[in-house]
Amino acid sequence: MDALEVSSSEVRVIDRKKVILTGLKKLVSFDPEEFLMETNLGTLLLKGDGLEIIKLDTVDGSISIKGHVSGYNYIDGNIKSKNNGLVAKLFK
Repeated sequence: MDALEVSSSEVRVIDRKKVILTGLKKLVSFDPEEFLMETNLGTLLLKGDGLEIIKLDTVDGSISIKGHVSGYNYIDGNIKSKNNGLVAKLFK
């Protein structure tokens, strides 16, 4: 890969029941209502109900998620996982 070439990332939402994402760098946090992921193009927040991982491939940098998808967006700025926020509150 050329140093100037940017790795690609793709988000496919199928019938609002399945998400296939490529370009995954890190799964920051997840629960049945929210997935927070670092991708080649930035931090991605996926929201829905009954979300769960079908397949996670750390070598290829891909993830498949099933459940009811209500939306997703890329987030600019610092990220905090919900778990880190809860732990921080407990140990204040």
